[in-house]
Amino acid sequence: MTEMQRLIDQLEEKGELTREEYVALLSQLNKEDIQYLRVKACRVAKEHFGNRIYTRGLIEFTNYCKNDCYYCGIRRSNRAVDRYRLTKEQILACCREGYQLGFRTFVLQGGEDTSYSDEDMIELIHQIKQEFPDCALTLSIGEKSYESYLRYFQAGADRYLLRHETADEAHYAKLHPANLSLKNRKECLYNLKKIGYQVGAGFMVGSPYQTYDNLAEDLIFLKELSPEMVGIGPFLPHHQTPFAMEAKGSLELTLVLISILRLMLPDALIPATTALGTIHPLGREEGILSGANVVMPNLSPTSVRKKYELYDNKICTGDEAAECRFCLDGRMKKIGYELAVDRGDYKTRMQTKLQRSSSGL
Repeated sequence: MTEMQRLIDQLEEKGELTREEYVALLSQLNKEDIQYLRVKACRVAKEHFGNRIYTRGLIEFTNYCKNDCYYCGIRRSNRAVDRYRLTKEQILACCREGYQLGFRTFVLQGGEDTSYSDEDMIELIHQIKQEFPDCALTLSIGEKSYESYLRYFQAGADRYLLRHETADEAHYAKLHPANLSLKNRKECLYNLKKIGYQVGAGFMVGSPYQTYDNLAEDLIFLKELSPEMVGIGPFLPHHQTPFAMEAKGSLELTLVLISILRLMLPDALIPATTALGTIHPLGREEGILSGANVVMPNLSPTSVRKKYELYDNKICTGDEAAECRFCLDGRMKKIGYELAVDRGDYKTRMQTKLQRSSSGL
């Protein structure tokens, strides 16, 4: 057994490592170590979730954004973006189509668009939850006040995705303009946890200026936050941003980090992201085989999909919702998994054990 494999065993047993150990693990793994890690992560995922992969129907409802993050294709300064906003009826139509296709979680994702007031969002949340009471609703609309988050939760929102992007202050400042702060981003995440949301955080792998120390800081922060969901994906440049000429993130390192996250947070819901599928034709399958357990097919109208371009060459922009769903279903079956038709709520280890016991498993 190699030294790195001993660290992997330690991570599985304790659920965390020191900063120095994370750096060593990320920088010194060889192919044999990576396979050892991957097998362990996949086994842990199967212990908790079987071969079921949860689906979330993604509805990208606006590409307007008040922010100017240096890596993002829909940043405020990009004047070439063809901006759009979906109406409430268009959003509900996406939900209806998704429901017929078996989706029981809808994710409303958009830029930080100030044209949607809290009242607008609350009305929309009410309408979705009234028409689809057996479905979970996830929001991913950026940094808001505690009061706004609370009102959305009271209206019926169940989950909230807010990637922290990097947990290192100096690195955060290199990726964002001065009006955005890591302190506020973290405060938002802790507010969401306090209110009672199932919370998702996450980061880019291979973003400009990122170091192994930065990634270790991300892992330490995620262990402390203990989110129900963790979304990571490789950095992919967009041609109309300040980072247009920067190198892509690494598929291999992203997969290693998915496996590490699975051992750190065995119960977490971890997506195999669209960015993984963009960087490699089998990227999402590789993500599942590294310990991920969620996929997020796109339910947005095909007329707007190309307009929600956070990075270049995003996949599935021309597919209908049914195409995305059935394509992923086939892809998962080829690697021995199946798409689950349920909400796919976060369950603690004890809940999983009780459920298996009552099922005679």
